[in-house]
Amino acid sequence: MKHNKSVTPKIAPSLLAADFSRFGEEVDRVVAAGADLLHFDVMDGDFVPNFGLSPLMIDAVRSKTEVPFDVHIMVTHPLRYIDALVDAGSDMITFHIESDDEPYAIISVIKAHNLKVGIAFSPKTSCDEIIPFLSDIDLVLPMSVEPGFGGQSFLPDTFEKIERIHQEIKDMDVPPEISVDGGVTPEIGPVAARHGATILVAGTAIFRCEHPDVVIEKLRTIE
Repeated sequence: MKHNKSVTPKIAPSLLAADFSRFGEEVDRVVAAGADLLHFDVMDGDFVPNFGLSPLMIDAVRSKTEVPFDVHIMVTHPLRYIDALVDAGSDMITFHIESDDEPYAIISVIKAHNLKVGIAFSPKTSCDEIIPFLSDIDLVLPMSVEPGFGGQSFLPDTFEKIERIHQEIKDMDVPPEISVDGGVTPEIGPVAARHGATILVAGTAIFRCEHPDVVIEKLRTIE
């Protein structure tokens, strides 16, 4: 099936925005609210100046739900993390094109574990950098904020990147998903989907509200 701009996007709550003092309850809350995926951010304190969720936390959540795990690694050396993330129960691992390991080597290792693989790229990186890999991956993620921290505002030029990628993949028999991550709100999400995004990652918008099911439904609604 080929992507088109009327596709209802999948919603992936970003657990970096959850209340860590009651992490398990937060997972239950967004799964019950209708999350299609759960988004985990793994950081090494080097590629970005912050630390995210660990494979141990991913493993702990795996026993609670069968919802697919979308794991976004912001690390300098992705190859060092793959085995631990596979063992933790990841379903898809998305690495950064700006990392130090060779992209095709990372793709090969992840696929060898029968996991889906994605490539993310930071706001200052051109779409041209990831175009050669589109036929080899399952997801492409143009970051709509600088990687490493939650709660940032969406960068509007991300819409143009989503549109560019959409045009590149629209005639593929099995096109990769287009994910958007960073500053996604109920107002921005549907616009991104109209440009071609098929997965919306949202953290603050979902976790900092009383009724996450209402927010998830708004994110899915394309007028």
